[in-house]
Amino acid sequence: MSQSTDSQLLGVVLIVRHGDRQGFYQDPTTYTPTATAITPLGNAQEYQLGGYLRSIYLNASSPSYIPGMSTGLFNQTQVYVQADLGGEDGVVYDSCVSLTQGLWPPTLSNDITLANGTTVTAPLGGYQYVPIESVDPNESVSLEGFEDCNTFNTQTTAFYNSSEFQQKAAESATFLNMLPPYLDGRSVSLENMWNIYDFMNVQSIHNAAFARALPPTFLAQARALANWHEYNIFSSPSIDGIGNIAGQTLLPTILTGFSGIVDPTNPVKLSITAIAYKPFLSFFNMSGVAEANPELAGIINYAAALALEVRQPSTGGEPVIRFNFKNGTDADFVTYNFLNRTGDVPLSAFIDSMAPAAVNTTAQWCSVCQNTQDRGCAALTLAYDQGHAAAQPRISPVGAGFLGAGLTVAVVALLLGTLALLGLLSVGKISKRSKKQLDSKVELQD
Repeated sequence: MSQSTDSQLLGVVLIVRHGDRQGFYQDPTTYTPTATAITPLGNAQEYQLGGYLRSIYLNASSPSYIPGMSTGLFNQTQVYVQADLGGEDGVVYDSCVSLTQGLWPPTLSNDITLANGTTVTAPLGGYQYVPIESVDPNESVSLEGFEDCNTFNTQTTAFYNSSEFQQKAAESATFLNMLPPYLDGRSVSLENMWNIYDFMNVQSIHNAAFARALPPTFLAQARALANWHEYNIFSSPSIDGIGNIAGQTLLPTILTGFSGIVDPTNPVKLSITAIAYKPFLSFFNMSGVAEANPELAGIINYAAALALEVRQPSTGGEPVIRFNFKNGTDADFVTYNFLNRTGDVPLSAFIDSMAPAAVNTTAQWCSVCQNTQDRGCAALTLAYDQGHAAAQPRISPVGAGFLGAGLTVAVVALLLGTLALLGLLSVGKISKRSKKQLDSKVELQD
């Protein structure tokens, strides 16, 4: 991890993957999952990650300490934590609980003195209960933008029918045909590659007999194919392509985090979002990190963490973003170049490149995913139909309003406005193209 002293850390947006869990199945086309559960190993991995992050960001002697952050007792005004409550059942949320235990471990200072003079310490040696907002996919599309997305499913099917996929299937047929003895009856096809790898990986971790019987190279070969499979599913060549939908719906969370960090009146300087692996793939594709670093064009490890640091250069000017990624418990943070730039990226450049691709509202998601029934789309469709029938001014699903996706264009405008008021950013630095896009989106909100 870079320990450059040429800038002052202002705050961090953390995106983390859950820890080890039991196996589960995902439909190869829709990615509809079955339930699973976290393991003690998964809890331990997340707790270890929390301790690692604490040593970097909540340690006053660390070069990357977040100024003003409490280093002992948890201060709810300084931190925002949310966790996906969908896909893998409660695994992501349970992982986040263990993560916060490592970030804010028990302390005897977590006590209270009663009116009668008695001092009571919280249970378990001063255990700190950190509030975590659970994000239900039925109420917000922000952390699972791919679920029930019809255009995403259509693209997945098209990929399976492509000449590229058929060629890869032919190339991997010999290897796949050797796997049935190790898959307990699971379908052996390239379409099912994620489920093949996940079963083999889970069994290799938790089943000693399986681990002994599996030929030494098979797990690595299966992972390589699964990496290729998943990266192609959850990415698109263009930043606003539907394959990036998981990253497009995550972007508002990231931009909101940045907005709070650069706002001197906002005390929240650490934003934590716990998710599954899919949005990482899309975001790494959208940011250009995967193209420049092929090892990141695949499934990330359990308890991996992305730290998007907001920093103030010592020379002045606008804040910059530093991209640090840690791929699992056995790794340390590595600083990566992104957005085809070298070094830290100006915040305005990040906004200019990424914000136009963000899916900011449920209504926008319904339009992009061509869904009129699920995840709040039915209510929007009904409202539109009723309004149209009553001869009210026409409101398209794209402009129908905000139902919980996260960030509206107003947040981006607020972020830019905050920088301008601080003298850190001139509005003139926004490209004409981006300004036109922002203006048009604001008009949709009006």
